[in-house]
Amino acid sequence: MGVPSTQASNAIIYLTYGAFLVTGCYIAWRLRHQTKTEWLSSNRTQRGIPLALNFIASALGSGILFAYPEIATICGVQGLVVYALASALPLLVFGYLGPIIRKKCPEGFVLTEWTRQRYGPVGGLFLSLCTLITIFLYMVAELSALQQIINALTGLNGLPAVIVECAVTTIYTSIGGFKVSFITDNIQGAMVVGLIIIGVITVGVETDIDRSLIAESGLLKSSLLGWQLIYILPVAILTNDFFLSGFWMRTFASRTDKDLWIGVSIASAAVAVILTLVGVSGLLAVWSGALPLQDPDNGYLAFFLLLGQLPAWVVGIVVVMVVSLSTAAFDSFQSAMISTGSNDLFRNKLNLWIIRAFVIVIIVPVVVVALKSPDVLQIFLISDLVSAAVVPVLVLGLSDKFYWWRGFDFVVGGLGGIFTIFLFGLVYFDGDANAAGNLLLLESGLYANDWSAFGAFVAAPVGGLLWGFGACGLRLAFLYVHSRIKGHRFDALDKPIPQAYSDTYEDNERVVEQSYDAKKGGKFF
Repeated sequence: MGVPSTQASNAIIYLTYGAFLVTGCYIAWRLRHQTKTEWLSSNRTQRGIPLALNFIASALGSGILFAYPEIATICGVQGLVVYALASALPLLVFGYLGPIIRKKCPEGFVLTEWTRQRYGPVGGLFLSLCTLITIFLYMVAELSALQQIINALTGLNGLPAVIVECAVTTIYTSIGGFKVSFITDNIQGAMVVGLIIIGVITVGVETDIDRSLIAESGLLKSSLLGWQLIYILPVAILTNDFFLSGFWMRTFASRTDKDLWIGVSIASAAVAVILTLVGVSGLLAVWSGALPLQDPDNGYLAFFLLLGQLPAWVVGIVVVMVVSLSTAAFDSFQSAMISTGSNDLFRNKLNLWIIRAFVIVIIVPVVVVALKSPDVLQIFLISDLVSAAVVPVLVLGLSDKFYWWRGFDFVVGGLGGIFTIFLFGLVYFDGDANAAGNLLLLESGLYANDWSAFGAFVAAPVGGLLWGFGACGLRLAFLYVHSRIKGHRFDALDKPIPQAYSDTYEDNERVVEQSYDAKKGGKFF
């Protein structure tokens, strides 16, 4: 097996971390005079290309080396293409919804701030908790994946790398905030693109394909699961992206709407290509004999089994890529977690030094949970189900036609969508409450040979909308009866009074001021 020596592996890993630490600290030191607002966000400051590199770095992570090759070994080309497109195309949604939300909430920098203004503090807090829990789970998943990958690629204990990565990103993120994460992501995003190109060329040159295994594997054929994933994956990934504040912070950071569209368009195309190339390693592992056809349960190791047949220097390149991917993703999650928490829980009233301290404190529980090495895909699936239930009832409030939609409808709809998954499980599993409860956690995984996962992802959004509209009808009926009893006019369906907003930013050294008419709700009931 082409594994670098222990000395070489340590040198590659920790010199890469050292380079990121020096770079990050230098940038953070240059930004040391930032205000608290600048530390938390960078609204209206970034051009299209830096945005593209940031979206690329934020959309990827070391966990892609497990998930995408695995789906290629299970569903073949069909599953891989669906997964790659379902992961990349939702980035375009930020280009579409970003300008709308920024007009409605120009002073915000995360989706939860618009939610608070639209649905009231209870609705805003509900989405904030969903967001913070999701980011926490993503941080855990990233460290867990890093630990397992370092061990698989080099044979070293992955724990020291996890600790060092946490220390490196925490140091420069606590000093420089969101802006240092944005700038380092530019560097790391460019590195990842370059390393992917080098890695693809080397794997293509060094891998020997047994052509007889191509037809025997059946990976070029469609499958029932592959067709199911055409629905499941877009719903899961698109809705879950709404919970990732890092994407919204970068959306608000775009200098103009044009820059935002340039950024997400380039990023979407690049991410689709990168994920497809990474996933193809699963196909190559099977067709080269690195992953036996009789061993489908180890598909998540396909990437590493393939590398085991290649020279040590190729593995060295991949190790640098893994460290870059993981560091870029993790510092983005850190800055998103802290900025969201500061805005939503403390209304940005905390002293900047206290906020910096929280960057350090939050790392402790993340590392503790990550060291238990949970299933990375399982973490994502739990979050995906919750977002599939919550987001459909959330986005109705973006339309002016739904001006009568309130926070009560949104919260009840979101919780009801989650409960509907359990109800579906009871029906599907013939009244087995334990199996229905396990369906909420998708313990059987996404790739079970039945309709349980597909049904869960149908039940979540449909159930959420049904519960939401039911709650809306109940609320309106209550308010109508209450108005009749009290002798007041029934005003629950009155259109809100438009309020003007002013948004100022610099464009080519001139100040541009835009005014918007926004309909503010801010009511829970």
